[in-house]
Amino acid sequence: MMDTATLLKLAGWDKADATPLAGDASSRRYTRLTRGEDRAILMQAPEGEAGGTPAFARLARHLRGIGLSAPKILAGNPQAGLLLLEDFGDGVFARQMEKDPAQIMPLYRLATGVLVHLHERPVPDGLPVYNARMMADQAMLLFDWPLPDRPALAPSTKDDLHAALIRAALPFDRQKRVLMLRDYHAENLMLLPERQGIARAGLLDFQDACLAHPAYDLVSLLQDARRDVDDTVAEEMTFHYLSRTDRDSHDFYSAYAVFGTGRALRILGIFARLAARDGKDRYLAFVPRVLDHLRTNLGHPALAEVAAILSPLTGEHA
Repeated sequence: MMDTATLLKLAGWDKADATPLAGDASSRRYTRLTRGEDRAILMQAPEGEAGGTPAFARLARHLRGIGLSAPKILAGNPQAGLLLLEDFGDGVFARQMEKDPAQIMPLYRLATGVLVHLHERPVPDGLPVYNARMMADQAMLLFDWPLPDRPALAPSTKDDLHAALIRAALPFDRQKRVLMLRDYHAENLMLLPERQGIARAGLLDFQDACLAHPAYDLVSLLQDARRDVDDTVAEEMTFHYLSRTDRDSHDFYSAYAVFGTGRALRILGIFARLAARDGKDRYLAFVPRVLDHLRTNLGHPALAEVAAILSPLTGEHA
């Protein structure tokens, strides 16, 4: 199987200067390669693992085929966990917003426009379906990895919570699903100012995509674990999305709260696991924000049963 050195030599990048880049919550590594004026990104899964690279390569081709900006695959051995990618530069949405707050609304509008476009297009074959049961299954991670300095959920409530989450999400299983990129937020979006329209948003970290309700990625964008999104921005972007689609607003807001709840619970479990198992304590700084998102979502009437079960975690009275 082709190793990294062989791949870089065959692709003509073996003499390039290499600069490690900050990784994500996964075990993948990213390296910027510089060869004169040319740049590329080397994505590497842990040795001996594919690490989502076959899915990334396939989805990148799909996204580019429907007019969105996913990185070109310059070379690679996906089955060996190696991809050489187009470099989108350093224009991370989150950093652009921090440098220039006047960009906040335009960038969120651009990101929302990407979702409108994506949700109008056919979906690729063979993707897992994110349904009520998957949502509930993934939320159970918090029972295995409780949050430090927060009341743990009693093991006796696990089955009740699982069943309540399924009941809350089951009505949406009958609805048409769209391509869900899953980790769709301001740290995974890159501004490409030389491009036009929705292609100005460069997409990253979509290898775990599923077929899901359209509310999921909008929740991911607007209930960002890593940064505060002003309520005015969230409300305007949700209205913008609904005004550009034919979705029933009452139904959509219900789905937004339900899938936002499932997503928040999954994220809390992942952050607790990253801290306890992998020593990545920095993710615990995001826990208060995610708990705030969870409390907001649990205020929806469709989640009254779930809210009662989770009251020890959220600090709300049942």
